[in-house]
Amino acid sequence: MNRLRLEPWLGALLLTLLLIPTVRHGMEASMWRHMLVQAPAWMWVGALLAAALPSRACAMVARWNAYGIAGLIGAAAVLAVLMVPRVLDLALLRADVESVKLLALLGAGAALRLSWRPAGLVLQFFFLGNMLAMMVVVGQLYIDSPLRLCNAYLLDDQARLGRWLIGVAALLGTAWLAWAFWQLVRREAALALQQAAS
Repeated sequence: MNRLRLEPWLGALLLTLLLIPTVRHGMEASMWRHMLVQAPAWMWVGALLAAALPSRACAMVARWNAYGIAGLIGAAAVLAVLMVPRVLDLALLRADVESVKLLALLGAGAALRLSWRPAGLVLQFFFLGNMLAMMVVVGQLYIDSPLRLCNAYLLDDQARLGRWLIGVAALLGTAWLAWAFWQLVRREAALALQQAAS
């Protein structure tokens, strides 16, 4: 079975695991796990399930998602809203907000999968530059605030999330820059080979 056929099954398996109440409550018991474990896990499920889209559906999406711009903007909007402390509180208190949050994360993951390659390095840099900078600002706000911004979580948990947000932003930025440099080196090497052959 090739990778594209396996990915939706892996996504369905992971989705089943994430829907187990004890798993969901365990992730939401801590503010940093809520934002930095649960959210990426649901986005990963969305990306895996997007592999099951038929080619016709992918072509329809590509028509309104030129260069991945619409998908990246949608994913950025979802992530920005979910960094608002009040949204985290409401997701814990209301089942309807929790359901919308999880569906939005699935959609954001699918949008990122369908948009990342068409975006190219320049738009990827623009997207990550904005998102990672926002993570750092929000992280510093969580660290510096003397007040609990989320009623459901303690002040220590809030500061811990702030440090994690800044660390993850730095790690993601460094990883993407290394990957982009490698892509540019490969591109230059391929171009040099073509020129040598001609």
